[in-house]
Amino acid sequence: MFHRQTVFSPIARAVIVAAAACIIIGFMRWAASIVAPILLALFISIIATPSMLWMRRKGLPKFVAVLVILLILLDAGSLIALMTTSTLEAFEDGLPRYQERVMLLTDELGQWLESIGVDKSREALRDLISPASISRAVYTALTNASGVAVNGLLVLLIVAFMLAEAPSTLERLRAVLSGAGAVETELQKLMRGINRYMLIKVIMSAATAICIFLWLWALDVKFAVSLAVAAFLLNFIPVIGNILMALPAVLVALVENHISLALMVVLGYAVVNIVIGNVIEPRLTGRELGLSSVLVLLSLLFWGWVLGPVGLFLSVPLTMAFKTALAILRTNRPPNTDVGSAVRPSA
Repeated sequence: MFHRQTVFSPIARAVIVAAAACIIIGFMRWAASIVAPILLALFISIIATPSMLWMRRKGLPKFVAVLVILLILLDAGSLIALMTTSTLEAFEDGLPRYQERVMLLTDELGQWLESIGVDKSREALRDLISPASISRAVYTALTNASGVAVNGLLVLLIVAFMLAEAPSTLERLRAVLSGAGAVETELQKLMRGINRYMLIKVIMSAATAICIFLWLWALDVKFAVSLAVAAFLLNFIPVIGNILMALPAVLVALVENHISLALMVVLGYAVVNIVIGNVIEPRLTGRELGLSSVLVLLSLLFWGWVLGPVGLFLSVPLTMAFKTALAILRTNRPPNTDVGSAVRPSA
């Protein structure tokens, strides 16, 4: 007996793969509220697994090792949440004074723009920067804090289960991939790359936060500790994170003091980001990532669109995983055959 085996042309295969990718991306965007916490928990587990395995080798039971990691993560998250909410509450207490200061600065800027020929600038700036919008933003941030806390606990719960299953999962992967050396090599390379990237990011973000805190403290800028924590977190976002971290500090300097202090804040952030973000960090991560700056920017836009804020933080690791998947597919691609239908005898 004989049966026909259809062999697709390269163009047909490309169309099929593109259609499948569009379906997967559409599903991920539709289910981002579910997919994003799972992916975040997965990458946290990948980073924490070496520490857990080290504790296991030192003789600690599995549940104790997992509990230690969870307590560290919970303490760090609680500290960040406490500092953020306390800063927002302090900002809310002084909101009337800040609103008055913002309106004064808006009028000064509008007058300057009108003096150089930009008509009706004051009215446009008042509509764009209104005290009501500032109040709504602070209120929204405070009311959403409980939702962020719930999502954080959900991520911790998923991390706990993933870490508990990590040793057996690694063994099962080794058993499944025992005959596929290239696939196992690529996956091990991906794990090492993600761990190294995240380790470098943590160190560089901590260095950035310390430098920013010292600079803001020297300038006597209010909320220096909270602004340093924001710099630590936003430094994980490639490209635009360096800009986003400076905005709240500049605004605080403007409403608390004068434009000269805001310019000094901008100078400090620029120096720190140029030295750490554009000189030291690329030297440490460039060779390991193998990603161009354009690809990093495009991945930031793409994963941010698909997964929201979590996609911004995980854009580089997700792109590294996608690049590894393409390498595995290329390695395991079957040899070229003639296009058309081949007739083969059945077994």
